[in-house]
Parts: sequence; structure tokens; C-alpha cells
Amino acid sequence: MSITVVPAPTFSDPSVDHAIQAIVSGASTDATCSTDLAAGPWDFDSRPGYGPGSSMGDVIPTGAPRQGELPIEYRDATEDELDARIRAAKEALGDRVVILGHFYQREEVVRHADYVGDSFQLATAAKGRPDAEAIVFCGVHFMAETADLLSRPDQAVILPNLAAGCSMADMADIDQVEDCWEQLEDVLGALDQVDADGRVPVIPVTYMNSSAAIKGFVGRHGGIVCTSSNAQTVLEWAFERGRRVLFFPDQHLGRNTAKAMGVPLEQMPMWNPRRALGGSTAEEIADSRVILWHGFCSVHRRFTVAQIDQARAQNPAVRVIMHPECPMEVVDAADEAGSTEYIRRAIDAATQPTSFAIGTEINLVRRLAAQYPQHDISCLDPVVCPCSTMYRIHPGYLAWVLEELVAGRGPNRITVADDVAEPARLALERMLAAKPPVSGAR
Repeated sequence: MSITVVPAPTFSDPSVDHAIQAIVSGASTDATCSTDLAAGPWDFDSRPGYGPGSSMGDVIPTGAPRQGELPIEYRDATEDELDARIRAAKEALGDRVVILGHFYQREEVVRHADYVGDSFQLATAAKGRPDAEAIVFCGVHFMAETADLLSRPDQAVILPNLAAGCSMADMADIDQVEDCWEQLEDVLGALDQVDADGRVPVIPVTYMNSSAAIKGFVGRHGGIVCTSSNAQTVLEWAFERGRRVLFFPDQHLGRNTAKAMGVPLEQMPMWNPRRALGGSTAEEIADSRVILWHGFCSVHRRFTVAQIDQARAQNPAVRVIMHPECPMEVVDAADEAGSTEYIRRAIDAATQPTSFAIGTEINLVRRLAAQYPQHDISCLDPVVCPCSTMYRIHPGYLAWVLEELVAGRGPNRITVADDVAEPARLALERMLAAKPPVSGAR
């Protein structure tokens, strides 16, 4: 593993890579969850696993996509060289290509994006550029699948590194979900049977962080996709149509959203796909309002109440904002919770210098700190530990795919089979129509 020695980054430097390189070289006394993060992600492409970072302890499914070897010219190039190559390729491609970048991407990648946002915003952006021949999605696999579902059939959606998956999305596979549905039918009767109030026994709701196959399942069974921006709006939609909701794969977003809507915790049983009836009794399932899948985000599971207590001990005036993928007790201890876009808007709307302690992925937090220097913005987790899979997108891969497009080739194209795409697209269209109120956007 080669390590570039760099000086400790200044407060205004949003680069997580610079921070990690400084830690590993000894120029910074901060801590990182893995010194392997200082290496290029291509060092891990041939190995099973999500790579170093927050999800490195999660078990990756057999057969998960792997990335082929990146040509050495991109692996050996400096940051400045890659930056120049990306800019030149973008100029050559012009409007033929649009680059989408998620908030959690490296700064060295995000600076080249035509659109930057959360999963909800980028899903809309993918649909809104029908003129582009190719969409280069700097995010993770399920996001690229979503872009393929919402874009024109002749548009190519490209994921720069095929190994950029999502451990949360992998926690609910289609076989497990179909088995769950069958078990629920054994307890609740025919799940498509409408009662006197016009509602079915269960409406399936999947978080955007799920495979196209899961989204297709939801679409076939009258369900809907949600994001952290519109989760409450989606649950309201689902409760109008069903007695209860099956929510997957993130238990924390489901629990936090339903709790805020007044659903009692005792009516939110957990479904563990490795146990009969998910580990609940038939009575608990019958009495439920929201059945939560046993999944989670390893980034947001790192945040704790103790971290909030420490932040407040250091500064009683600190404003603590958590992402709703964090555990319930952490969200309850915070001042507020909301999506990545909610966090960004809250900081942007602060008219007086404010101390913010933010509970979400470090790339976004550092970028916000650089963009709003009038505020004191820090990540609640003191350990520099980016999302393992988002971090697999490196400017070397972005330069490679763009230059391949310039040459008339389209590597790493993500496509969804037609039999899955049609019902998945239906579930996504329902999501895009379920827009939260502007005043309460999360």
C-alpha cells in the first residue's frame, strides 16, 4: 500500500482523503477506523467484501459485483493529473454525458458532478436529463439501477466502480422478502383482499436503499419506495391503503418515522429473515402497524447517545442534528433529525454563527464545514470512517469511464431486466409523486 504524505488539512479543506492521508502519515492526531482507507480502492477490488470503512465488518452476499482491474495509468496518476483528465473528458463529451454525485461521495469526485444531492434529488435529476446519452452515477449500485429505471431506454447508466454496492441494501434480498410475504399471508390471509374500509392487510414499503428486484416486488404488490426525505409522506400514503406496513430494509428509518407519527413501539415488531415469522408471534404480527426489517446502515449505526452527551458537555449551545437512519435512542437524544438535504437546509438557514454537531456521513459533514465557515460544524463521530462503498468511487475510476466514453465505449453499464423494471418503475413513480410538504421537508 502506497501512502502519500500530506500536511494536516485545514478546517476549510473538505477532502476526507486528505484527512486520512494526514492521519496515516502522522501529520494529524485524529483517528480513522481503517488505515487501509489511505490506499486506492483498486487494492480491494479483487477481494470479497465492502472494503475498508464503516461497512467493512458486514457480510457481503456471494456473487456481489466485482470491479475489473483499473488500468495502471489511472492507479498511478496524481490527484491533479486525474482532475485534469476528468475536466478534459467532460469538455470533450459536453452535453452527451451528465454526472450525478451523491452527497456522500469524495470531494475529489463531487467537484465534477453536474448534480449533487441525496437519493431523492438524484432520482429526479436522472429523469430530468433525457437529452444525455449517458448518465455517470457517482454513488452506489442501487442508485445506478434507479437511474436506469427512470431514464430513457437508450440512455446508458454507468457506475464507475461496480464494487460500489450497499451493505444495507444487501440485507434484504428478494428470496427473503418473498418468503416473508408468504409467511405473512399464512397469518393475515390473502394479502390482496380489500376489507370494508378499502384497505389490504399489508402494504410493502421499501427504502430507496434496496435492489431493483426488491423495488419490483413492491411494485407488484401495490407498494411504494421511499427516501429519508419523504418517508413520513410515504407511510401516510401506505396507511391509507393498508392496515399495516412491511418496511425494509432499514429498521431505524422505519421506526423513527413511524414513532414520530404516533405508532407505538409495541406495534412495530422486528422481522429477522433468519427466524420463523421473523422472530415474532402470530398475535404480534396481527396487532402490528409497522413490521420492521432487520437491516441497518453501518455509517449511521456508529453514532451514540454518549457522543451527543460529550458534544453538549463541550458546548451546551450545540445544535445536534441526526440522520433518521441512526438508532432511535440517538435520534431521540438529538435536537432534530432529517435527511441529508434537511441537514444541509438547516445549516443554510441559520442566520447567526452556530455550533452544529451532525450525525451523518463524514464526506458531507466536512463539505458543509468548508461551505459554511461562519458556523462551527463537526461530525459527532470523532473517528474518520467514511461509507465503505461510496468511498469505492475514486477519481481514477471516474477519469477511466469518461475517457472510455470519449473513445466510444461504455463500460460498467447498469441495466435492469424488463420483467423487474416495469413494476419497479411503478413503485418509483409512486415515490416521486409522494412529495413531502415544502415547509416540513426532511
